[in-house]
Amino acid sequence: MKTRITELFGIQHPIIQGGMHFVGLAEMASAVSNAGGLGIITGLTQRTPENLAKEIARCREMTDKPFGVNLTFLPAITPPDYPGFVKTIIDGGVKVVETAGNNPQKWLPALKEAGVKVIHKCTSVRHSLKAEAIGCDAVSVDGFECGGHPGEDDVPNFVLLPRAAEELKIPFVASGGVANARQLVAALALGAEGINMGTRFMATKEAPIHDNVKQAIVAASELDTRLVMRPLRNTERVLANAAVDRLLEKERALGANLKFEDIVEEVGGVYPKIMNDGEMDAGVWSCGMVVGLIHDVPTCKALIDGIMSEAEALIRQRLVGLAAS
Repeated sequence: MKTRITELFGIQHPIIQGGMHFVGLAEMASAVSNAGGLGIITGLTQRTPENLAKEIARCREMTDKPFGVNLTFLPAITPPDYPGFVKTIIDGGVKVVETAGNNPQKWLPALKEAGVKVIHKCTSVRHSLKAEAIGCDAVSVDGFECGGHPGEDDVPNFVLLPRAAEELKIPFVASGGVANARQLVAALALGAEGINMGTRFMATKEAPIHDNVKQAIVAASELDTRLVMRPLRNTERVLANAAVDRLLEKERALGANLKFEDIVEEVGGVYPKIMNDGEMDAGVWSCGMVVGLIHDVPTCKALIDGIMSEAEALIRQRLVGLAAS
């Protein structure tokens, strides 16, 4: 299947693995890329540019296919070494960067000069148009269903994607709440050029995370996510657990007086305990509503091959048949 996204990134299938903290390691990215999608290393998980350089080198040993690096720009008292990360990406010969968070405009000239294609993750049409205006090559349009940070507009993809199609000239992919062939076909019909999957790729054989996390995803339904940090206007969709209950109780008790310091125990530095050690109640962790559509833990190749073959069958048989009737 050829779309503007497969052409832009030089990949076989219009499927991108989103950047995920403590999940987007070389094992994950290479498995997705080897299966014909676009694997993504999560840059900030590596902490330093030096560590990222080593992870890029590890990924190159595992795949000869294109892969990218996610770089999330976040406000911080002590910000990461963003100049160092950008230089490492360029020096490592990576040709695709997924940016997220704050406006990446400051970093685009250096990336563009090195021939790097930039896809920016946006949760609204207005932010997508801004990404287009500053020179991003593509946009990942992230609906309210997504795991992680859905923004504050609460617009789901069934409305957000066709709105993006009305406004954007650059290609975009559907992100948030995507796990299967039906959704790929729907995304294409709504104007997207492909899909970005996060939570679905966590439940794969190659995902370098504890099996407890994978089994929690398989066991969960679409009703098992919660929104936290809404009072701080930093909303995050997470899987329900004991830590989430504690956090939400603090939000209720403190109301407008809530500060980040009040919930740091539930959100600060918890990912290694969850993703590496399988301590499922150690803190809150990003997870999309799409868990309701995840029922197994296949290899990345089996997952992507299955999505593509079923999608093509849906298009050729069901949709063509409906149009002809």
